[in-house]
Amino acid sequence: MHFTKERINALEKHTRTHLINSLSGFKSANLIGTQDKQGNTNVAIVSSVIHLGAHPPLVGMIMRPNSVPRHTFENIIETGCYTINQVNKAIYKQAHQTSARYDKGESEFDATGLTPEYLNEFTAPFVQESRLKYSVKYVEHQHLAVNGTELVIGEITDVYLDEAALQSDGFLDLQAIETVAVTGLDSYHTSNKLSRLPYAKKL
Repeated sequence: MHFTKERINALEKHTRTHLINSLSGFKSANLIGTQDKQGNTNVAIVSSVIHLGAHPPLVGMIMRPNSVPRHTFENIIETGCYTINQVNKAIYKQAHQTSARYDKGESEFDATGLTPEYLNEFTAPFVQESRLKYSVKYVEHQHLAVNGTELVIGEITDVYLDEAALQSDGFLDLQAIETVAVTGLDSYHTSNKLSRLPYAKKL
């Protein structure tokens, strides 16, 4: 089967969206916790979190265009901090529900039954039910003119995790804490590890 550019563009909008969103394969499912200066909390699922570097520990994520109110992005810019909470098998349905369009004064925590948690005096809320979460300080964002999205870059300050995930060399076994992945916009998956391979050297 061959999809030309013309054929892709001719697809019904939702069909094209599902197709293109699925092309990048399995992605991490994360809940982004934020709070505005008035104390209103927000939590939203994001599948575009990417590793940017370990020294310093930087993480990026793509936020959708601001053609409609984007409470997560607005809160990050306003307060300079947010949390990233990995989604696990026990909460993936609640996590998915956070993608619904709630008003600014409605907390997705309340709407979905997830629990806000405050750790180490960090002002943005964590998701208590997440088994791997970390606090992030906003560093910068870049507007991508090609499609109006925003690349948000932050520095990881604190990591909280279930000890079952941590290996002796620092590697995290995400399968051990039932972390889920997402494909497209609405398909969630657990994983089966094949193996860890040694550092690759030229043969």
